Amino acid sequence: MRTFTDYLWFTTAERQQFVRITDEVSDIVARSGVHDGMALVSAMHITSGVFVNDWEDGLIHDFQVWLETLAPAGRPYRHHQTGEDNADAHLKRTIMGHQVLLPVTGGALDLGPWEQVFYAEFDGCRRKRVVVKVMGAGA
Repeated sequence: MRTFTDYLWFTTAERQQFVRITDEVSDIVARSGVHDGMALVSAMHITSGVFVNDWEDGLIHDFQVWLETLAPAGRPYRHHQTGEDNADAHLKRTIMGHQVLLPVTGGALDLGPWEQVFYAEFDGCRRKRVVVKVMGAGA
C-alpha cells in the first residue's frame, strides 16, 4: 500500500466563506502515485470543514443562509463565557462536517458528474490548513 500526504493552506477574506478545492485535491491525488484507493480530505481546525456538493452559486448562498438560521452569529452562546466569540462557527462546522473520504480510480478522483470538493470556513481571516492523505495501490 502506498500513502501520500500534503496540505492545503487558506486565509479567507470573509469570516464565513466556501472555497472550491476540487482541482487542488485532484493535483495531490495525481502526485501521490496512488492508482486505486481513497483520498481523505480533512479540515484541521475546529471552526472549518470540508464537504462535497454541487458548485452552483445559488446553492452556496442557500447553504450560508441555512447555516445562519441554524446557528446564528452573535447569540449569547455559553461558549462565549470562556472569552471566545465563535460558538456559531463550531456549530456550523459540526453541521457541514470536517472531512470527506473520496474514491481514487485510475489515479484520479472518482467523483459524480456534479460533485465538487469544498473547504468551508466559519471563523476566517486567519491561516488554516486542510490535510489530504491519499492511500491505496500504486500504478
